[in-house]
Amino acid sequence: MKTNSRYFVDVFVTAVAPAIWGSTYFVATSFLPQGYPLSVAMLRALPAGLLLLLIVRKLPTGIWWGRAFILGALNFSFFWAMLFLSAYRLPGGVAATVGAVQPLIVIALSRLFLGKPIRFLAVIAGLIGMAGVALLVLTPNAALDPIGVAAGLAGAVSMAFGTVLNRHWQPPVSSLTFTSWQLTAGGILLVPVALLLEPALPAPTAANILGIAWLGLIGAAFTYLLWFRGLSRIEPSAAASLGFLSPVVATLLGWLALGQSLTPAQIAGFAMVLASVWLSQRAMMPIRPTRPDASPQPAIHRA
Repeated sequence: MKTNSRYFVDVFVTAVAPAIWGSTYFVATSFLPQGYPLSVAMLRALPAGLLLLLIVRKLPTGIWWGRAFILGALNFSFFWAMLFLSAYRLPGGVAATVGAVQPLIVIALSRLFLGKPIRFLAVIAGLIGMAGVALLVLTPNAALDPIGVAAGLAGAVSMAFGTVLNRHWQPPVSSLTFTSWQLTAGGILLVPVALLLEPALPAPTAANILGIAWLGLIGAAFTYLLWFRGLSRIEPSAAASLGFLSPVVATLLGWLALGQSLTPAQIAGFAMVLASVWLSQRAMMPIRPTRPDASPQPAIHRA
């Protein structure tokens, strides 16, 4: 069984992914044209997936064609579509708080699909994380829209299913290859949706190209490689709790780059989110087997 030090290395490497995802809002609002969420999502996934496919030069075979498209839809196409719909229909704080239910859904799905026990401490950590996210991003006048809330919940369920199924369907290939399959499949599924539902993108500016490059190469190819690698090494519930780091980074970037202020409630939210992540990792940490006391060896008498 893996040692605790090795476990925490895997957790730290996996945590880099949601931390970088926290930059998505800043990059999207500062560098990308507004009003083209599905087209941007497609450009984020498909070129990155094709680039990785060129590197690995390996296509799915047999049942993995279907699984690649199912996971591509759950982790990218449907998830991103619901995420953007929720963001458009709800204030950002409400959308983030609704999405923060995902770790609790992962706990339930891990029990259903993987037979993992539901640990009380992990549930408490998830509830603390949701409360911390609410303090970080909710405003007193935040309004609820039923369609937006439904979209936010649908996106959380989609990503939760993708997280658990990535662990349930252990692929016979490397994490790099598995990432390339899912990104490409998710991008392909987004192409007809973007073409049908959105107008053509305007001619890109240098800022647009820079923003797409960041979201595609760093925010998709690099981060999802780390994420899927992590899902093959740590429990899905432990990985899902790391998603709470995204609103933390988004809030810090708003403070550092956009001149937004930090309230005492937000500082309390920071502390609660970090406590939630720590508690979740403690709850899911593999238990090291105790070494039995060495029993005395019988003497060997040689003739």
